Amino acid sequence: MSRKILAPSSICVLRLSAIGDVCHALSAVQRIQATYPECKVTWVMGKIEAQLLGDLPNIRVVVFDKKQGFAGMRKVWAQLGSERFDYLLHMQVALRASLLTLGIKAKIKLGFSWSRARKEAQWLFTNKKLPATQAPHVLDNFAQFADFLGCKSEGPSWFIPLSEQDLAITACVEDKPFIVISPAASKDERNWLAERYAQVADFAHEKGYQVVLCGGPTEREQKLADEIVGYATSPLLNWVGKTTLKQLTAVLRKATVVIAPDSGPAHIATTQGTPVIGLYAHSNPNRTGPYNSLGHTVSVYEQVTLEQYGKRVNDLPWGTRVKGKDLMARISVEAVIEQLEPILVNSQSILSNKAEA
Repeated sequence: MSRKILAPSSICVLRLSAIGDVCHALSAVQRIQATYPECKVTWVMGKIEAQLLGDLPNIRVVVFDKKQGFAGMRKVWAQLGSERFDYLLHMQVALRASLLTLGIKAKIKLGFSWSRARKEAQWLFTNKKLPATQAPHVLDNFAQFADFLGCKSEGPSWFIPLSEQDLAITACVEDKPFIVISPAASKDERNWLAERYAQVADFAHEKGYQVVLCGGPTEREQKLADEIVGYATSPLLNWVGKTTLKQLTAVLRKATVVIAPDSGPAHIATTQGTPVIGLYAHSNPNRTGPYNSLGHTVSVYEQVTLEQYGKRVNDLPWGTRVKGKDLMARISVEAVIEQLEPILVNSQSILSNKAEA
């Protein structure tokens, strides 16, 4: 017998970070909105994430600044203190996020299944748990929150509003098709080699594509981009650190394909319908890879887990990571081009058909 769901009138979503994970969560949240259009939705998220999602339609975004620590929590509690939500969707297992729930009132505080809720004791901060799941991907785990609320089962979709100003950044590259290389992950050990990025960029240039480098403003990201430009024999557009998150989203939307390691831009590109070639060594791409482009992933994770644990991926706990500073060097240029070339060929065929029409 199916469980009867009363249409919620108010929901608070708690997913603070990171960019990739808020993109995964967004699909579930907008699915809930589509099912319950009258429901008032509040989303507590981090400062950086709010730069991308702060103007979502019919969602009140409450920003939590983790750098402010407990003072930042008190600010969130003050904003929400007079409210009692039907549901608090606790979409983050981190202890900081769980502590933040203490000052948010809700009839039902819904968290992950017992197997995941054990991590950092999330189960102590919720009064309902999602059912156990064998779904490997993070996005499918977030989708369970929508399932629990009785939302119609469907594939992921996203809407991130972009202004004409945001979209205008692509004007200078629209005379020619382009690909994006977003080379930096959150940790340097998860970055591919600069000289290999450059070789792939040169290959794309030979095929008639411009190459745009994108990324954040940190010194290490700019250094990596400079190294790639230095190795490349073809001209590259280096936009690393020169775009807002909204402008980056616009660039990713217009790109033919995006090449990136396990990072936020890979998942932003997925929300824009752009194919992604994900480069993976340290984590399971079937868990954290670009959701609609898992078939394009170049991964050595499976090989490394067998070496380090003596077990195949399916026999290891969900979320198992591997260690090593030079693991990304196992990804060859040839393996990436093998994934890239058919995407470029298909894109050129589409452009040619449009020109003849």
